[in-house]
Amino acid sequence: MIYYLKGIVAEKDGDQVILDVHDVAYSIYVSHLDEYHIGEEVKIYTYDVVKEDEEYLVGFSSESEKSVFLSLIKVKGLGPKTVISALSSTTPEAVMDAISANNVAFLKKLPGIGSKAASQIILDLKGEITGTKGDPSVYDEVYEALKGLGFKGAAIDRTLATINIPNGTTEEILKAALAKLRK
Repeated sequence: MIYYLKGIVAEKDGDQVILDVHDVAYSIYVSHLDEYHIGEEVKIYTYDVVKEDEEYLVGFSSESEKSVFLSLIKVKGLGPKTVISALSSTTPEAVMDAISANNVAFLKKLPGIGSKAASQIILDLKGEITGTKGDPSVYDEVYEALKGLGFKGAAIDRTLATINIPNGTTEEILKAALAKLRK
């Protein structure tokens, strides 16, 4: 396994960086393509994906991003390309905060992650992060309560995606959501 590669960004192609390492070019899928600039020397932490019908490298700008990626690909139904796509719209810290806070709304706003996958992420990974099991139903309860109060689903989703209260009660999360929705 290749732990990291250090080289010059030769090209950017779609969602991949072409990294020149001593005259050998590696194609690496990355989450935040805009962080890489042609001609710049970079260090990219990597993960080798080897499947029956394909082989490719996935790259990360930090060890924490790689760590979150490795945790997420353990979740049933999430593959490397889905996870790297999801990480492209957030930070590793935000994902960990959302898992700690049981925030299904935040996770399901990530590309390629639906309600079922978001709940599964919390159920599978919260214990790994905090030592306690996750209960994504708290955010579901708040969602239903806000809907009952007449708020629209899209507005509720946007608001809940910004609230990360680790081990928050339904009441605490509802209070925070109402404060944001009434602004």
